[in-house]
Amino acid sequence: MAIFGSNSNKSEQHNWAGNLRFTPAEYHVADGERELISLLKTANQKGKIVRSVGARHSCSPIIETDDMLLSLEKFNRLHAVDDKHLEATVGAGMTVEEVGKALFKHHLAMENTGHIDQQSLAGAICTGTHGAGKGLTNLSGPVAAIKLVTGTGEPRVYHENDHPDIMRALRVSLGALGIFTEITLKVLPAFRLKRQHFCTSVEDCLKHLPELMEENRNFGFYWYPRRDEVSLRLWNELGMGTQDLPYARLDKEEVGWSQDLLPTPHELRYVELEYSLGIEEATDCFMEIRERILKKHRKEVGWRLLFRPVAGDDNYLSNAYGRPTVAITIHQNACLPYEAYFKDIEQIFQAYDSRPHWGKMHSMTARELKHCYPEWDTFQRIREEFDPNNILLTPYLKRILIAS
Repeated sequence: MAIFGSNSNKSEQHNWAGNLRFTPAEYHVADGERELISLLKTANQKGKIVRSVGARHSCSPIIETDDMLLSLEKFNRLHAVDDKHLEATVGAGMTVEEVGKALFKHHLAMENTGHIDQQSLAGAICTGTHGAGKGLTNLSGPVAAIKLVTGTGEPRVYHENDHPDIMRALRVSLGALGIFTEITLKVLPAFRLKRQHFCTSVEDCLKHLPELMEENRNFGFYWYPRRDEVSLRLWNELGMGTQDLPYARLDKEEVGWSQDLLPTPHELRYVELEYSLGIEEATDCFMEIRERILKKHRKEVGWRLLFRPVAGDDNYLSNAYGRPTVAITIHQNACLPYEAYFKDIEQIFQAYDSRPHWGKMHSMTARELKHCYPEWDTFQRIREEFDPNNILLTPYLKRILIAS
């Protein structure tokens, strides 16, 4: 018998990569805010866990639950556009791609997107998903306001001008403070970009890394272990950015609207390990990882490494809290073994002052993570207020948020 209502069903669920499979007691697609309020109040009365789910793009077990898995796929429309203040309010269940297309109809654009745009907006924001660019924050940075239902079933709205401390906790909150229903973003007039791919050596890439990060709106690089070469990726508004790269070969160049060129389409499924560290340590960390892969993992690695600078911010659980950051991402095909490879490389990351991506694989627990975030206790105080009965805390969230 359904605990929460007749619209629930029990079925196996899985994430995008396919590495996570589980069967919650109930799977439910919420119709609107009123139903969310009722479901969360019922969960409090019956002591059940509710976990919201978006596009399932995280490869960490962040969505796994034995109780209710709640889809926000119907929270999928553009609610309002404020041309004067350059803000737009959208449904939390829209994907980043859908938000980009909806904004473009109003001649607007998101400031940045991640490497992919298939995540739900709420999921991308709550996990601190980011793109590439030293002057650009992760996707939580442009969030001006959030409408949500708390763990107690109370609807609330917060704006950064009125509740800056609450917003710093909410933006990157892993779904542990409540279920987002609407998000207000600071946006830009629609803009065009030139995307360029250059091939070069590791040595030349690192030699010119400071100016590449400084001169280009969006910049990152891939390192290919089997070739031991680098692909530089540059995105700039027309006429801007680094104009001369005599040490690199141009492989690809195209011009288009930002929402079309910032993401990179992927057909193959993959899993990821990613840590963010201070920009001054990033090169040393990369070189250590490169050496380890070349010596030990070169034959088994089917994917490239990704190196992306990200601007610092003040959101309490953001990977870029308080410092300019570089995120280094290790990939592996989802159909290939990855456990031993990731475990080995993670040891290198953890020797630095680094923070794992919340939506990707890592082995850290709350006991370790609390030392990575200066405002950890502030976040926990707000979390306890928003969800005093812990009905939003899945076993995985307890492992990474609650220090035993």
